[in-house]
Amino acid sequence: MLRARATLPTIVALAVLVFVLPAATGVARSRLASDGSLLWATVNVCDTADHPDTIGIRGSMPGTGYRQQRMYMRFQLQYLASFDDKKWHNIGAAGDSGWIDVGSAKYRQRQTGRNFTVRPPDTGAFRLRGAVTFEWRDGTEVVKRARLRTTAGHGNTAGADPKGFSRASCVVTK
Repeated sequence: MLRARATLPTIVALAVLVFVLPAATGVARSRLASDGSLLWATVNVCDTADHPDTIGIRGSMPGTGYRQQRMYMRFQLQYLASFDDKKWHNIGAAGDSGWIDVGSAKYRQRQTGRNFTVRPPDTGAFRLRGAVTFEWRDGTEVVKRARLRTTAGHGNTAGADPKGFSRASCVVTK
């Protein structure tokens, strides 16, 4: 009967492979699930003197910790069909940013945004909001996707007008 004898360096190397590596990758992956505070979308510009007839949408997404993965956002502008029926609709191509590469997923968090110019109605008002789709990609493979509607309460948004502005929707009037 043959007996294999493990040396202390071999045991330590196996312990690292079995226990440490899965834990490290689990921490990076769990950042997506556990830190919801880094995943959000907001309206940070709404028809101001400096940005007339403009709605700004900004998003934030957490990284995975993986250098080879990239993060993407897509901003879509939506309008409320009427204040009575409460049905939201995408505006279409004029209100769609397409996919925007926001950088490597190795970072803890990335933010970006898009401004959309709208033609105000001749009478009445438009209520607008944003929908942001987030993707984490490894090459061409989408490893995770999320979609959020804009919400209020995200005061640290770059480009906000006025500073600190964060709302779920925006009303544009003539």
